[in-house]
Amino acid sequence: MRRQGLYNRQHAKQAGAVKGMIGRLLIAVVVVICTISFLVLWTSNGGGPSGFRSELNLDKLWRGADSGGWRPSSAPRSNWPSPPRETNGYLRVRCNGGLNQQRTAVCNFLLFSRIMNATLVLPELDANSFWHDDSGFRGIYDVEHFIMSLRYDVKIVEKIPEIRKNGKTKKIKAVQLRPPRDAPISWYTTDALAKMKEHGAIYLTPFSHRLAEEIDNPEYQRLRCRVNYHALRFKTNIIKLSQSIVDKLRSQGHFMSIHLRFEMDMLAFAGCFDIFNPKEQEILKKYRKENFAPKKLVYEERRAIGKCPLTPEEVGLILRAMGFNNSTKIYLAAGELFGGERFMKPFRALFPHLENHSSVDPADELAENTQGLLGSAVDYMVCLLSDIFMPTYDGPSNFANNLLGHRLYYGFRTTIRPDRKALAPIFIDLEKGRTTGFEEAVRQAVLNTNLGGPHERIPPDSFYTNSWPECFCQTSPKNPAHKCPPYNVLEILNSQLGEATDDLESVPQSNSTIYVAER
Repeated sequence: MRRQGLYNRQHAKQAGAVKGMIGRLLIAVVVVICTISFLVLWTSNGGGPSGFRSELNLDKLWRGADSGGWRPSSAPRSNWPSPPRETNGYLRVRCNGGLNQQRTAVCNFLLFSRIMNATLVLPELDANSFWHDDSGFRGIYDVEHFIMSLRYDVKIVEKIPEIRKNGKTKKIKAVQLRPPRDAPISWYTTDALAKMKEHGAIYLTPFSHRLAEEIDNPEYQRLRCRVNYHALRFKTNIIKLSQSIVDKLRSQGHFMSIHLRFEMDMLAFAGCFDIFNPKEQEILKKYRKENFAPKKLVYEERRAIGKCPLTPEEVGLILRAMGFNNSTKIYLAAGELFGGERFMKPFRALFPHLENHSSVDPADELAENTQGLLGSAVDYMVCLLSDIFMPTYDGPSNFANNLLGHRLYYGFRTTIRPDRKALAPIFIDLEKGRTTGFEEAVRQAVLNTNLGGPHERIPPDSFYTNSWPECFCQTSPKNPAHKCPPYNVLEILNSQLGEATDDLESVPQSNSTIYVAER
């Protein structure tokens, strides 16, 4: 489906016409700059008739990205004392937002509870406001595994215990604090720690994006990875349900997963309204006014610089240009698509084998909770285990960003991240009827992106999107800081914890994956 309404506005007054002309000139300049930049990048990479690298090796994409000799490793590589017997107090946290925003919050507060030498109370998930789901942390995650996995890092309790004082039982009341957004570590070691020592417990709420992501301490960053990729394990029923879906999808060969971000909230956030009918535009504008800060957004300008989410049809055209045919099996992780079936019809015509968790495994448990935490957790696991993952809008999407980081850590699994800025002039040309060279241009835009291998973290990518190099190591590195830790790291940590080394044998098999990547 072509986007419409790019240049069809007319102004009655002369002043309006002048403004419109200036706006169109600016857009044209942006498109020309993007096109020139693309051509320069094309030729610098062997492009042009004589050396165009237009062929993508699909077999290689299905197998995964090249590791370059790196492997995941989040175990400590320097002195990492176990938590002392006495702590400075108790820490409660309520994590708001969706499942993956909450996941990031859990990683953050585990880190600063370590820094503050606090005893951590199991996190509270503010599920009702977002999902209308009261599953809570225990309903989604394996609590026993979580506590056992982090026993070398922090002390964790399920609730704040009562204390006996002067023969009486007394409850410790946690004083409520609201952390600043992206607070530095110094705020937790001063303001928050002082309150904890004064009252015995603090309660941080709401908690989302309340700790700076870039921290100049690799051991702190590796703790985040231990939490995110080892300790935060979904409950057995979620893992079994996810694995069942993956097995059914893979029974006929490879499959890819796509996070199709074309829901009302994202479209309203992006300010991309013009491809919708007047009634739909009103809905989007109303949602934006009620949920986001006022900002003048011009569709043509945002479209030209790749700020609009890809439509389902554009996603299909990208995949076709890459060489995927209509037999490709695709798992869709998506909420309710705005605009309905008319946007999905062109995509389905290109790729008819589309599935979601409900169509693959219509289990009663999942059918009753497709839009809740359970449905989101299953989507996450299936996308993690898929052969190829493609997010269509990875800007402010916690789901996509967390998965990009997890798949990198899980063995450099292939990810296709469409460069919307590079693709924008290509699609604009297509809409104007210029079809010559379209597929070659798309392929080159894809080839100029990273496809899941080790790569430098460049803003706006977050640590949760790419934890390389802190959470990876090499057996024979050029830089000593990247050397893999010893294979007996568990024994070392156990001896620091004061436990007998033979106690390792008593640890359940489910907990032997704490540092599985290092073995």
